[in-house]
Amino acid sequence: MAFKIYLFQALRISLLLSILAILLTILPVKAAEKIYLIYGSLNLSVKVNSLEKFAREGIIDDNLEFYLNMAGVDEEQKANFRQALIKVSPVSPVQLSRFFNTEIGEEILKLFGNYVAIQGGRNGKYALRGAMVQAAFDPEGLTLINFLKKLPTNMQIDIESSLTLSEAIETVIKATDFFTEEIAILSNLEAKRSAQIYFSQLPDITKSGQFEISPKQTWSLTDKKRNRRFYVDIYRPKKLRQDKIPVIIFSHGLASRPEDFLKEANYLASYGFIVVIPQHPGSDYQQIQNLLEGYRREVFEVNEFVNRPQDISYVIDQLERRNKVDFEGKLDLKNVGVVGHSFGGYTALAIAGATIDFDNLKQECNQELSYLNTSLLLQCRALKLERKDYNFRDERVTAILAVNPVNSSIFGQKGLSKIQIPVFIGAGTYDPATPAIFEQVRSFPWFTTPHKYLVLIEGQAHLDFSNLDAGITNLIASVPNLTLPSPELLSQYNNALTLAFFETYIAKNSDFAPYLQAIYTQYLSQREPFKAYLITQKSSEALKQSILRFNGNH
Repeated sequence: MAFKIYLFQALRISLLLSILAILLTILPVKAAEKIYLIYGSLNLSVKVNSLEKFAREGIIDDNLEFYLNMAGVDEEQKANFRQALIKVSPVSPVQLSRFFNTEIGEEILKLFGNYVAIQGGRNGKYALRGAMVQAAFDPEGLTLINFLKKLPTNMQIDIESSLTLSEAIETVIKATDFFTEEIAILSNLEAKRSAQIYFSQLPDITKSGQFEISPKQTWSLTDKKRNRRFYVDIYRPKKLRQDKIPVIIFSHGLASRPEDFLKEANYLASYGFIVVIPQHPGSDYQQIQNLLEGYRREVFEVNEFVNRPQDISYVIDQLERRNKVDFEGKLDLKNVGVVGHSFGGYTALAIAGATIDFDNLKQECNQELSYLNTSLLLQCRALKLERKDYNFRDERVTAILAVNPVNSSIFGQKGLSKIQIPVFIGAGTYDPATPAIFEQVRSFPWFTTPHKYLVLIEGQAHLDFSNLDAGITNLIASVPNLTLPSPELLSQYNNALTLAFFETYIAKNSDFAPYLQAIYTQYLSQREPFKAYLITQKSSEALKQSILRFNGNH
């Protein structure tokens, strides 16, 4: 709950502070001399120097007092507001400028520019960008007050539109709580209906396996047909399995890299799997570094929607070519598993047979308040692709696991229903990048394969924050009352379920089927503050009805 409050606190308090909080917690928005509050024919204004006097000296003049009284602000809220006005955001002005000159950056500015406009009503995106960059260059740094002073003109806020946004975000919060409870109920029902299993007497698959792991190998590959060069990391046990060796390919997310999956790869290799993790140039960590250093103009290249699944197929081709020499011919390349995280989840679903539904994507990208689903900032870029039927299905891939996948709008029900192989979907209740209610919960009933699974993990927030750089780590640490699951707990949930899924459907080992039940996640969660809830095809129709019921009431 704390993480959701952190994300949406700007839009949950009273009218005036809702608007002001948008400016200071999501995009600091200010006016040169005044902030005008427009509500129908009513036109009020807060003076910038009143805010500055309050920020610097704690003095509340008559102008500011009127609005604080109108909002019913108590002393604690005043203190928090004052602190927010002067809090420095440590950000590189050059990198800030480069990001907000990308398509995604401009789209973010445009969205907020609809609510915080130049006086007269013109979208305020350019004024916002210029003021932020100038404030970041200032010796005092980027603060709310400093940003106010840098804006070249007065700004106006449309209160009615801001209230609509606030109410919509409140609905998102309610939906997240509602569906977390619904899935917990469905998972518990599945657990009650299953046969009793004593997992304490079975192997503990949260722990590593018995295979000793070889040092990581790295291959440099060149797909001449696409003029595409990338590397792959290979994780393998020192001693190969006696029979066919199961293969799992990982697809990393946006701004990520193969090295980020070292722990997961070593865990699976300890059970005898060969794990292969390709780089996706154009949407990886290096792409972001090149953007921040001025060598690239976009967060990711649009052709990554095409290149990523083709990378997976090309890697399988290379494994086939090297199988005899490097793996004694033992690799089972007719039953390959694919794991994908976020943008990699899109990749996994595409290689499994999901097709892009351009009509659905266009409709959802053009809806009012569509960007409450933040993943649309990525998905809507696919509208720049050539309009044609894309089919990335690779028959050698026979099971996929997608964690926090980007999927619902770009594929839609029509595209996802084409997948006929086993699918496992992972979601987190605190995920701000691919919100569960938009991206995983609503799309789960659309899968028509009888072998489908959805796990919802409380507190999972898209990324393992222990792997982030110091700046992001410090930002997370600064959020009051924020508690996240430990990386160790998330690893236990993810590793055990990933292993069980691929042992069952790739290695064809029925001994692991008991772990793919709601009763197992119930067992894993029994003493944990953050639970994991697993549902299967058995609960799909009930979840669909819950979605229809919620939509009907909202």
